[in-house]
Amino acid sequence: MNNNKTETIAHDFFYIGGEYIGPPGKEVMSGQMYVEVLRPATVTRRYPLVFVHGTAQTATNWLKTPDGRPGWARIFVELGYEVYLVDQPARGRSPWHAQLDGELSVAPVVVVERYFTATTQGEWPQAKKHTQWPGTGRKGDPVFDAFYATHVPYIADSAKSQQLFQNAGAALLDKIGEAILITHSQSGPYGWLLADVRPSLVKAVVSIEPQGPPVVNMSMQQAQKGESQTLDDTQRRRWGIADIELTYAPPLLADQQLAVVRSPATRADRLPGWLQQEPARQLINLQAIPFLIVTGEASFHALYDHATAAYLQQAGVPVTHWQLEEFGITGNGHMLMLEHNSAKIAERVNLWIADI
Repeated sequence: MNNNKTETIAHDFFYIGGEYIGPPGKEVMSGQMYVEVLRPATVTRRYPLVFVHGTAQTATNWLKTPDGRPGWARIFVELGYEVYLVDQPARGRSPWHAQLDGELSVAPVVVVERYFTATTQGEWPQAKKHTQWPGTGRKGDPVFDAFYATHVPYIADSAKSQQLFQNAGAALLDKIGEAILITHSQSGPYGWLLADVRPSLVKAVVSIEPQGPPVVNMSMQQAQKGESQTLDDTQRRRWGIADIELTYAPPLLADQQLAVVRSPATRADRLPGWLQQEPARQLINLQAIPFLIVTGEASFHALYDHATAAYLQQAGVPVTHWQLEEFGITGNGHMLMLEHNSAKIAERVNLWIADI
């Protein structure tokens, strides 16, 4: 890394959103979001990037890899982008209020090892291809311990988390203007939800292994129960790809559910998905925004990210789906922005962003 470049990066932070809640004399602010800003001496890119972390993580996810290499935030700043890093509301440096934000969950070591870092014995077909995590990926390894130390409690209620971010994210875009979102995992739905309420300000969305698949909500809690390979056929996510309201045409009324049909698996190493029954309702606010879904070769998301892309495409959303092995980028798990070849993946993503 060029040390001369790092010295020119300006660093700032602010809080955005939030509201005062409570009776007179006992009011507190709730829902505000911490935003960290990295800015090169000369911004050469038209749109800033807003990075949003996933489950149990914070903005540190993007600053540095657990083995000490520059993270995506630094890489993209040195490419000339202004970068905004957020701690989701009620997470990390964004305050959580027990009486307002509800129950917290944590990610146990065994789940993090099984699904993120030491997956070669995982129960999905692609797991054995995982080669890019630095270190053993297990408790006691210095790199794993550094990574697991970054995990923090997070709101158990997905709908609550999504609503809090949509509110704060909209306030952020109202402040900074047009931007490109880069989301990961749990924050994947935040991309479509923020684009839905600020379609003129979201210029593109890069969704790194977004939470899914459609209709069935594969949460960290389900992963802890070992349910990743046995998705049941009960509709759980009313809005298809989110737990809170999206703008469909024709609209989805209060007494209605999406009419969905099972989409058969096209390959032995993929799960079946869900699509809407035709004629499919359209996600009208997302149809002028380019979306990119990125999937690692060895991740459990290789089972079903194709279903998320297909669902969005059926709803009229322009989605490109990259499976990294198609570009000769192999061996990646779910935390691909932290793995050995993270800089190479960032370079590939930049090629797509640069065309926006």
